[in-house]
Amino acid sequence: MVDAGNTAHVGNTNGAFFGRRRHYVEAGLPLLRTISHPNWLALAERANEPNGYFLPDWALAVDASARERAHVSALRARTEQNELIGLLPVVSTWRAWRLPLPALVSADPYGDLGSALLDGRMPQLAAKTLLAQARDAGARAIVLRFATLEGSSYEALKEALAEEGLKPHVLRAEARASLDATKDAETLLRDALGAKKLKELRRQHNRLADFGEVNFSIAKTPGEVRDAVEVMLELEARGWKASRGTALAQHEGDAAFIRRASVALAAHRQCEIAVLAAGERPVAAGVVLRHHDRAFWFKLGIDERLAKYSPGVQLALALTRHFCADPDIRLVDSTARPGHPMIDPIWRGRLPIGDVVIPLYRNDPVAGALIAALRLRMQIRSIARDTVKTIRALKEKWS
Repeated sequence: MVDAGNTAHVGNTNGAFFGRRRHYVEAGLPLLRTISHPNWLALAERANEPNGYFLPDWALAVDASARERAHVSALRARTEQNELIGLLPVVSTWRAWRLPLPALVSADPYGDLGSALLDGRMPQLAAKTLLAQARDAGARAIVLRFATLEGSSYEALKEALAEEGLKPHVLRAEARASLDATKDAETLLRDALGAKKLKELRRQHNRLADFGEVNFSIAKTPGEVRDAVEVMLELEARGWKASRGTALAQHEGDAAFIRRASVALAAHRQCEIAVLAAGERPVAAGVVLRHHDRAFWFKLGIDERLAKYSPGVQLALALTRHFCADPDIRLVDSTARPGHPMIDPIWRGRLPIGDVVIPLYRNDPVAGALIAALRLRMQIRSIARDTVKTIRALKEKWS
């Protein structure tokens, strides 16, 4: 028998409105920060599918200070012996989208991947228990954002639903760039880019050497990572992300989260920072998480004053060779949106990702309303994006 975790907590105001009554679907759930760190770390070691963004040192750092991502709750599955066998950080639909419906949404871990951590020894039981806990909290549905649609975590949830005559509804599906690190790097790069493009990139690499010898390094130890994350933050803060207000260093809480998370994960060999430099001058840096046989490229910062030498692409080439030479890594998730102009042409593997509504009851009108509301939201956002693109294009044309 498994404990679905009905422990209530005080002071959680992340609720949802349903009708005229405020429906606290999170009220029966523990706060993420109350989950035992050793038990969570042990679950991550046994997880049936890697997710670097739900590792405890990452998720807890996000929860502690990251902008608009702190103070979340958790769906938690435990055995009678109090062994943690399943975990999914969640928020209400009210907090996620201001939708007044009693449902839960996978929390944003500052990385686009919402696959639950399920114990590989008993993934279906862990999935069933998470669903039961969501029902006990008053939720009528769960929305998984950026779930791997062909991953073992999602498969376990589908099997658990099928036992109850239910099935998930895929709201949105896409495929993002990934690297098959089991293959030869030079063959992959040649097939992806072609001889002519590789020759041009070698020329740019040689031009970078005018600023000093080009070298690629990987920060691995906590001390090395502590120094390297400052390099990445500085590069990012000098680029286009700063002009849009999205650079991590621009927000005290975001900067605190990445500093804490990267160093803590490095102590478990779960975080590396790649740095490309020309002499003493860093030109590109990227944060990479590691979980089991998978790596996750989180952030990239480049010296945009040297953009004509393609420092981001040069770093991607170096990382390709680095991971293809690493026997512990089989797949690298770019965590980039589909169609990304830099990584898509280089990493030609595609990882199916999607947003999924998981109904918790048969023929439930609430799940239907949630699906309709989210579809309408996506349509509105799509129209808004197209409008912004049109306005920008017109401004460029007439400026």
